[in-house]
Amino acid sequence: MHPKHPAAAILMVSLWTVSCMTAPVRDPSTIDEATSGYLIHAGTLITGDGEKLPDRGIVVGEGKIASIASWEAARAANPTLPVLDASRGTVMPGLVDAHAHVEGLGIALETVTLRDTTSYEEVIERIAARAATAAPGEWIIGRGWDQNDWPDKNFPTATALDLRVPDNPVWVGRIDGHAGLANSAAMRAAGVSAATRDPEGGRILRDEAGNPTGVFIDAAEDLINRVVPPPSREMRKRRLALAAATIAANGLTEVHDAGVDNLTVTLLRELADEGRLPVRIYAMLSDDASLLDRWFSSGPLIDHGGRLTVRSVKLYADGALGSRGAAMLEPYSDDPGNTGLMRTSTDHIREVAIRGRQAGFQVNTHAIGDAAVRSVIDAYEAAGVRPSDRFRIEHLQVMALEDLPRITRMGIIASMQPTHGTSDMPWAERRVGPERIRGAYAWRTILDAGGVIAFGSDFPVEQVNPWHGIHAAVTRQDLSGRPPGGWYPNERLTIDEALQGFAGGAAYAAFEETRRGTIATGKDADLTITSTDPTRTDPQQLHTTQVLYTIVDGKIVHTGGQ
Repeated sequence: MHPKHPAAAILMVSLWTVSCMTAPVRDPSTIDEATSGYLIHAGTLITGDGEKLPDRGIVVGEGKIASIASWEAARAANPTLPVLDASRGTVMPGLVDAHAHVEGLGIALETVTLRDTTSYEEVIERIAARAATAAPGEWIIGRGWDQNDWPDKNFPTATALDLRVPDNPVWVGRIDGHAGLANSAAMRAAGVSAATRDPEGGRILRDEAGNPTGVFIDAAEDLINRVVPPPSREMRKRRLALAAATIAANGLTEVHDAGVDNLTVTLLRELADEGRLPVRIYAMLSDDASLLDRWFSSGPLIDHGGRLTVRSVKLYADGALGSRGAAMLEPYSDDPGNTGLMRTSTDHIREVAIRGRQAGFQVNTHAIGDAAVRSVIDAYEAAGVRPSDRFRIEHLQVMALEDLPRITRMGIIASMQPTHGTSDMPWAERRVGPERIRGAYAWRTILDAGGVIAFGSDFPVEQVNPWHGIHAAVTRQDLSGRPPGGWYPNERLTIDEALQGFAGGAAYAAFEETRRGTIATGKDADLTITSTDPTRTDPQQLHTTQVLYTIVDGKIVHTGGQ
């Protein structure tokens, strides 16, 4: 047919129109949403407020969701906008990790990783391999060991480590950060001996003669930490940038950083100003008197550079369950006489809560054992905490069920980490027994009581990948499918509830629900785009979900495989 024939012309116009409506952007990094915007073709759109819509067009401009319509209508109304093709994928509200440690992730990425070691011998091998390349006297730093994963469940001692690494000081943290292992060289450098007393809120493990064995729990870790050479300013900034890039690559658009000092805030501000902070950070100030005095006087920092908010405080009530440092109302079932450790008094938590409320700061307190949880509730109640304050309990791993009504009445947010449940399930019931376990990792119980849950990972304690947490929340199983049917399956959540915990719940926990947490016209364009629809995925395979794009403030900050 000749091009001048009318039918040929119609055909050519039709082909051009189809091409314009379907051709994706070849290089998503070329999209400049700030000036012209772009159009996302979503195969499935999960709005986060109960709707799931097929074949949608989402117009993004100036960092916002400008409009949402059917794909055909959106393309017809915006024929010249570049297209980000997710026609085979799923667009959902940007996933948020409501409790993590950004600098801790950066450190883990650059030091000896001991995660997933299956024996103390494997730990020693990894440390010795690093020491073989270290300078004389250089400290060997690492993290991630968990004696519960080894055939011998007892805490390690320095003796075997000294045989392989006698001269370089070694300091390696347990996976939860609430215990550390030092070799003899590190203990000598710290001046620790049998005469060293246990600090308040901490414990030095000792042999029968009273000599330190090498493990330091909770506040006792500071005995070693104080002599470890500090990283340079440049190193800390590099690690923050490295961690932020890793966070974006895992589909997260925001992280609640659970405990930062003033230099960390300064470095994060610099990265934001330099355009090198791809994700949003909601930072919690560490419990340091001078730090809190300074910030309570100056007031919160909100959305600096569209990336950094500082309006909360992180306190520690107790230690961790795995190291038997969590404070319990009754002794541990597998360690009679030990009720754990209170790291902070109820009076101090109450005092900070009062000051924080007056200064416009949220208070978020780490509490894992049921005694610590009750102490935090008591402190918040004495401080007059109301639901509008949105104070949080971080972890809330074991609670006395009779305390739940007070949690919901005061609107205390349960900031929880689903993978803690599946990581701890092989030994958690041994710690607390068959009765107390009913109030442990009780996600369904809290939701059904009307509580608010914000989900996170506590990385680098757990993996940064949020789909591991979503998998855990939905299945109550590890990645191998154990145990069949799930661990205490009555506490499982639906996929929609799990996604809500990592999106809307986390947004509410940061006072951001009017801007983020759901997808709607006028809200911030913070989006996670995956290759599959998680609501139609076999729950056993949720952890394999692949990220196509991470979008923050309309900017494509990570592009994954198609």
